[in-house]
Amino acid sequence: MSPIGRDEAARQAATELLDPKYQHESLLDLVYRRVMQFLGDLADVATGGGTTGGVIAAVLIMLILLGVVSLVTWRLRATSRRRSAATGALFGERTLTAAEHRRAADGLAAEGRWAEAVRERLRAIARDLEDRALVDGMPGRTAHELAAEAAKSLPSFEAELAGAARSFDDVTYGGAPGTREAYDAMASLDTRLQQARPTLTTTASGAYGGGAS
Repeated sequence: MSPIGRDEAARQAATELLDPKYQHESLLDLVYRRVMQFLGDLADVATGGGTTGGVIAAVLIMLILLGVVSLVTWRLRATSRRRSAATGALFGERTLTAAEHRRAADGLAAEGRWAEAVRERLRAIARDLEDRALVDGMPGRTAHELAAEAAKSLPSFEAELAGAARSFDDVTYGGAPGTREAYDAMASLDTRLQQARPTLTTTASGAYGGGAS
């Protein structure tokens, strides 16, 4: 039997696809078939008739494509990390609860790693305020944005919140080593904020507003 040419193979494939069983092809199967078809076309172009040199060329093309995709992905991730650091974002990539941040902070403090402990304690404060709907869960929030927004519902803590934000920035971006005193002040603030209730304010219409308790 003589080998089937490419045009004939394409015609037979098209005829096969007219079979009713392909009318309900799953998305995964469709993607797989399209990818395999693309790779086959790429190999045919590179081989120019199936020579060994062409096969090697096809492999090299695929390696180059994979390298480009990997490089682009790495650059996008690196850019995202730099942008997050440049804007002074409060949270890192991990998503933890307030309790988890507190445990991490206490563990770091026990080891004398005050700068890291201060950071984790302010993150605990931020997460707790978010959970209580006293601040919005805004991605990329800075420590000073947190302090300013929280002070609207808890005005009596305005100065301490601003000080906590400065401590966070000092150890995170200013190169400060952190101290036991700074951590103790942050921990005390955290404890008192958990017990605090938002202040109700009178609007122009005489109604009362404020954050959730």
